[in-house]
Amino acid sequence: MKTLSALLLTLLVCVSCSLPPERPFTKEELYKTGIYTYLTISDSPESVVSAINKEGEVILDAMYRNRPIWIKILGKPEGLKVQIIEK
Repeated sequence: MKTLSALLLTLLVCVSCSLPPERPFTKEELYKTGIYTYLTISDSPESVVSAINKEGEVILDAMYRNRPIWIKILGKPEGLKVQIIEK
């Protein structure tokens, strides 16, 4: 019984980790989100797309009207999903 529960827990942890997307995203898809238009981001679009294609998600430090925020971008099959979180 302990082995089964340990195996189930291990499987749950592995499934919850972020995975690379099925298809690679492009800079044009990143620009369509509008984050580089309205927010000040220090990371280059190339490095952001590379991180999304490698890890499946990326968290960026950014500024919006002199307020620090975090931007979480997830690579989903239907496209990029952007979440903005205040620090």
